[in-house]
This record gives sequence, structure tokens and C-alpha cells, in this order.
Amino acid sequence: MQIPLDYYRILGLPIQATAEQLEQAHRDRILQLPRREYSDLAIQSRKQLIDIAYSALENSSQRRDYDTQLIAASGPTGSAPVTIDIYDGQVIGALLILLELGEYELVIRHGRPYLSSGSDQLQGAGEALADVVLTIGLACLELGREQWQQHQYENAAESLETGHELMVKENLFPAVQAEIQADLDKLKPYRILELVARPLNDKAARRQGIELLKAMLAQRGGIDGAYDDASGLNVEDFLRFVQQLRSYLTSAEQQEIFEVEAQRPSSVGVYLSVYALLARGFAKHQPSLVHQAKQRLSSLTERQDVYLEQAVCAVLLGQTEEATYALERSHERDPISFIRENSAGAPDLLPGLCLYTERWLQQDVFPFFRDLDQSHVTLKHYFANEQVQAYLEAMPSENSVTPGTQWGGTDYGSSTPSSYKRPSIGAAGAAFGAAGTAVAAGAATGLGAATAPPPRPRYTAEQVSDLSPEGSLGEASISSTVAFEDDTNTSPSRRRSSAPKWGRLALVFLLGLLGLGILGFIVAQLLGWLGGLFSGPQLQGDPLDVDVSRPAIELPEESTQPLPTGIQEIAETTIQSWYQAKSEAMGPQWNADALSEILLEPALAEWIGRVEKNQADGVHVEYQQTIQNLTAEEITEDQIKVTADVDETAEAYQFGLLSDEASYEEQLTVEYTLQKQDDKWMIESFVVQ
Repeated sequence: MQIPLDYYRILGLPIQATAEQLEQAHRDRILQLPRREYSDLAIQSRKQLIDIAYSALENSSQRRDYDTQLIAASGPTGSAPVTIDIYDGQVIGALLILLELGEYELVIRHGRPYLSSGSDQLQGAGEALADVVLTIGLACLELGREQWQQHQYENAAESLETGHELMVKENLFPAVQAEIQADLDKLKPYRILELVARPLNDKAARRQGIELLKAMLAQRGGIDGAYDDASGLNVEDFLRFVQQLRSYLTSAEQQEIFEVEAQRPSSVGVYLSVYALLARGFAKHQPSLVHQAKQRLSSLTERQDVYLEQAVCAVLLGQTEEATYALERSHERDPISFIRENSAGAPDLLPGLCLYTERWLQQDVFPFFRDLDQSHVTLKHYFANEQVQAYLEAMPSENSVTPGTQWGGTDYGSSTPSSYKRPSIGAAGAAFGAAGTAVAAGAATGLGAATAPPPRPRYTAEQVSDLSPEGSLGEASISSTVAFEDDTNTSPSRRRSSAPKWGRLALVFLLGLLGLGILGFIVAQLLGWLGGLFSGPQLQGDPLDVDVSRPAIELPEESTQPLPTGIQEIAETTIQSWYQAKSEAMGPQWNADALSEILLEPALAEWIGRVEKNQADGVHVEYQQTIQNLTAEEITEDQIKVTADVDETAEAYQFGLLSDEASYEEQLTVEYTLQKQDDKWMIESFVVQ
């Protein structure tokens, strides 16, 4: 069998390498062993090929001859592949070397023929088959990670799934299976983003992305759920991820997804479903969807000020008295100021509300829906639509509403009109409805409650539509809070940054968390970022370059374990923390920083020195400790003496090779001195008795 390798590549050297470099490379390659899951047969096969390569190049005359052959074989441009002949006993060694060189696709291509049906060709068939499965699985894992870094998320998922399915099928290496599955779980958000960002006519891929999102939501227990979906996203990360997704989803897709979330129930899901219903209802001339949105908002009014949204719904349903009284309950100062300013000279607030409704939907809502971000719909077009007129005409009349009854989940008390009946709207534009009552101009917190409302003027549908930006008011100014900027760039990769009023959504979400018993200080931290949640980072460019696995803001983690109180409990907790830090510091990563979390001087300096020496020598140690007996004695309020009988096993490795001489298994008695520093117990010194 021929494998695309040459002796220099096997040793990891350029053709210009010196004799000293050749010898050093041979020694290093022998010492740097592969993963411990490999059999002795695989390790010997790899070593045999390394030795063959070294022997061929060690002699200077043989090396000159080989260099000549190598240059001739590679062709005039040096691009032709060079191969070596191997026999069946060297197959696994060659695959291992290709894996170490990063030739993952070559490993998969040359290794597949030896799976199952071809395993009888291998020396030591059963053991060798496991080695081939492991090598192909690891190649799939590394290839998937490489594709992930290149933003080829679906290709990465395919590679990882191939490796995982192979190992599951052969029922081998559960630890490697778990490693691959962990990468697949963390890849899910990236896959979803890549799939839903594809063109709308690529329906199969986009549907796959939506189904992945639904499965992710189910695992988490909802958009604001607390369950772990293994993606590595906490609540903050996931909400930002959803914001990234929204501008790549159509209004129908968002309605489908968030209506399910609203039923969990989820306050965030309710709010997002309302936006989807409102957007579709206005843009597609479907007032039935607006009616659903209005009903859904009623579930939020007891906990949050969503009266402005209710007023918008009422306007689109021709319920102007309800719209007026919703405004009277709202405490949204800037929007109300805008509505008042643009109703100047009118007997009520309806002109400003109509202008606000149209612009808010057009510029704050539509940009977050892929099928609507280039739409332009006016109230004039909406009310002139026959489907809208027919629906509003067929709506049942509202019965009288007496003072003190509930409307939209809120008690209106004396501010409720003594009677209300929706005027009919015919095709010719009959009476649109009664306009709202006058408001006290100096109200500090919104519109005050009205008493004994005066007779209200009537508006026709044509008159109301003239209140839009295309009508008599023109392009009115608006406060920065409403943020109606003009952005004509509506390509899928660059979407508008204006966001709905997610401060209200933030409070809805937080109040839901409080209902579940989340501690107050977490709520205080979340308030800061949730206010600007949906003005988060936008996806730009092709391919997608996203980073949803790293939080944008670091939040303090809430401790889930009670602090130790008794002397014995303090001693046990501290000693266990020391064993964990010791394993991290002396392990293959030589994480000396872990020591500073548990050791004080002089013990800290001593152990940092040990770690640095081990790292320089290429030595790492893996520990297992079992405490057989532990006694603690309080010396002072801030100092404890601890004596522990411990069974300790240590396996020492140098350059990945187990060293029996440095390994040990002993029963130790250790005396520790614990010192309290900044309300934390740490180890000042210890003595092995």
C-alpha cells in the first residue's frame, strides 16, 4: 500500500535540516506518544516508521541519494505527491503520523477501507481495528474543529457527526464519543445561524435550522429557561443569540417559534410573538393577527406597562376609544411627548398616535423580519384594503363597559367611559371611531385619568389615513428615544440597528425571573444589559462571523453551595480544593494559576517552583487521593491545624511516556496549617509526617 508521506515529513523536518536537527527530531518523535487510548501495537507501528525514516537519512550518502530521488519524484514544480510503500502491519502507524501532520482527510480516505470488512487485512485484527476507528474518529474531530474555525459550520457538523456515528456503531471509546458530542452541542448555535441566513428559496436548509432551534428551545425549557442544553450559552448569551437570529427569520417563522414560547408560558415569548403578530397583521393586511396580539398583551399588563403597544393594536382595529384610554394608562414619557407634539391643534391624541403607529411599525418593528425589512405600508393602504374593511365591519360590537371593570387586564375605575360602541367601517370609509379625550398638558408621568369625557369628534378612515407621514403632518420630528433613523441598507447581511423598546421586554423578563425566586442581586445585574438587549451585535459578512459562546458582559456567578461553617467542614472543603488545584497545576496543562487560589506563602512559592521545573522537563503528574481520616483543631479565630491520613496515587509522565520510577502509591499523613484571608480559608504550609 502507498501512503502520501516522505521521510522528512515523518520526522517533521525540512529537507535542509542538519544532522543535529535530524537526531533531535528522531528523539522527540519517539518520546511524544499519541493518546493513551492507542494500543501498544499502534505505538510500535508508528515507532517503526519513524525509525525507518531516521535510518534512511542518518547516513549522509544515503541521504543524498534519497534527496535526489525525492526531488525527481516530486516533479519540476515540486507539487507532485511523494509516497512510501508500507505493509499491513504499518498501516495504523502511517495513519497516526498523517493525523499528527494534520492530514485529516487523508486519514479518513486511507483508513475507511480497513473498517469492519477490511479489518482482517490488519495485523492483530481486533486491536488494530479499534486503533483505526480511534484514528478516523479523531481525524473527524480535528477536521470538524478546523472547519469550525473557517466558519464552515455545516461542514464541521457533518465531520463531527461522521466520527461520532462511527464510534457509536463500533461501540468504542466512550470518552472520545463524549468529546465529539460536546463539540456538536456547542456548534448548534452557529449551525442555526448559518442555516437560517441562507436564501429564502433554500427552504430545506432553513427548515433544518428552525427545527434545530426548536429542539434547542425545548432542551433549555424555553427562551428564558434555566435548563442546560450543553451549548455553553447562559440566559444572557442565549437572548443575544435570539436577537441575532431574528433579522434572519421571516415574520411567519417568528410567529411559529414564539407562539410556542408564549404557551410555556414565557413573558419574553409573549412579547416577541406580539411583535410578529403585529408586523404580519399590518404588513399583510390581516387584522385578525392584530387582534391576537392585543389579546396576548393583556397577559402582561399586570406586571408591565405595555399600554402603548395596546394603543397601537387598538388603532389598527379601529378601536379609537380603547386606544385613547390605553394611552392614558401609559407612562412612556418620550413616545407620549411625541404623540402630544404631533396632535397639537387636534381635539385629541389620535393624529399623533396614528403617526407614531405607522413609523414605529415601519422603522422599529419591520427591520427585525427578513420578509418585511424592505416593506413600506401606510395606514392609508392598510385601511383601504378590502380584507381589512371586511374584517373590521364583521367585528362584533363592544358591549358597554362600566366603571371599575377590567379592560386589558387593568382596572380602569372612574376613568372608563360609561359606554362604548365601535362604529362600523364600510368600504366607502364610514365613521372610523371616536377620538380620544383631551389630556392635561402638564402631566409628569404620562396621561392622567380622565373623568366624564366630553363628546368626541368622529373620523373617517380617509381622514385617519391622512394623519400618516404621507398626509397632512408630513415628516415630523421625533425624540431620540423613539429613534426613527433612515437606513436604506436592507441586504440580508447588514440590517438596521434600530430596536424596539426592549426596556419593557427586559422588565417583563425580570419580573418572570422574580416569580421563579431568582435572587435580587442577579436581577440588578441583568437590568443593565437587558435595557439595551436588542441593540446587540449584528451579523455582517459572508460567511457568518459570530461569537456566541463568549458572554459580552461578565456576570457574577451565583454560588449554589452554602459556605462551610463548622471547623471540620472548613477543613474538608479546603483540603479537597487543594487536591483539585494540585492536579491542575501538576497536570499536562501546568496551570500554576490554580495554586494562588488555595495556597499562601511560603507554600505558594515552593509549589510554583515545582510546576515550572516540571514544565521545563516535560513532566506532568496525574493524582488520585482518598482521605481516610481527617481531624481539625482551631488554633485562633483565623487559623486551623488539620491532620489528614491520605491514600495518594501519582502517575508521572515525561513527554507523554509513563515513568514507573517517578510514579508512586503511598499512604501519607499530612499536617496542614490553614489561614483565613479575606473571608477565605487557604493553606499556609504543610508537613508530611
